[in-house]
Amino acid sequence: MKKSLKLIKNRSDIGAGTRGSDLGIDALEIAAINKDNDFFNKHHHVDLETHNESIYNMVKNSFAKRISFVVEQCSRLSMAVNRSLSDDEFPLVLSGDHSSALGTISGIKAAYPDQELAVIWIDAHADLHSPYTSPSGNIHGMPLGAAIADDNMEYQVNKLSDGTLKDWTALKNIGKDGAKIKPENIVFFGVRDTELPEDKQIEKYNISNYKVEECRFRGFSTCVNEALEKIRHCPIVYISFDVDSMDCDLVSYGTGTPVPKGFDHHEVVSIIQQIMDSGKVVCLEVVEINPLLDNKGNTMAETAFEVVDAIFGGE
Repeated sequence: MKKSLKLIKNRSDIGAGTRGSDLGIDALEIAAINKDNDFFNKHHHVDLETHNESIYNMVKNSFAKRISFVVEQCSRLSMAVNRSLSDDEFPLVLSGDHSSALGTISGIKAAYPDQELAVIWIDAHADLHSPYTSPSGNIHGMPLGAAIADDNMEYQVNKLSDGTLKDWTALKNIGKDGAKIKPENIVFFGVRDTELPEDKQIEKYNISNYKVEECRFRGFSTCVNEALEKIRHCPIVYISFDVDSMDCDLVSYGTGTPVPKGFDHHEVVSIIQQIMDSGKVVCLEVVEINPLLDNKGNTMAETAFEVVDAIFGGE
């Protein structure tokens, strides 16, 4: 029997450097309403409590901003994802900033502690930093670094306080202690804006990155088939779709860290749908829609909703 879809709405933007992605879910819902589409009425949902008020607090640590609140938010999301999977549902996670992915991954591992998880990361960024290496201190650049539990100390540039180290350890240990995924089980699609510490992690672990030009030259089906072959030993898969994987000039600047020369939404749909067809995907997450930065009205949310509706609209 096909699993029922569960919408998990995580309106949190405290892991980002720019405010506004907490409004991304509302922008998605407005996009659906304007299309006379009842997608958001058809499926059960849960709204998570947030700590968005913490943006008014003075940031005391520039290397992991608001990390204690991110730990709490990711813990809430982890429990919600775990509960949904345990109820035999398919969680579609709609989040603000991408720090949420650590909570989602932790929830999947809590539900499937003995199964090896693969991560398909559709994004302009690798998000492999730790507080030791991050140039910004924004935790939306660290979820995969936390998930693989490798602080990349060889490229340390920041010295952490005892409090930050305690919170960072807690973040890495949500759901279950230690690494949630093996770095070799990560596959990137569209990553094109990285810093040296991340490049070294990609090189160290031989993480596959199917860049936009490669997918177009070799064919999307070929690249996705290769990715699926690489993770064939993993029985479960999580897809994380950051809207900045799409071309900001072609689509919209309605995201916190827009990067040109990305995918169009038809290409994103083709990637996600082919991976979904493998039958291994247990969770999909959509992140980083920021309507406050949209230079074309609500275009980013409208485009992201087209992706969501293409994948799940028939359910």
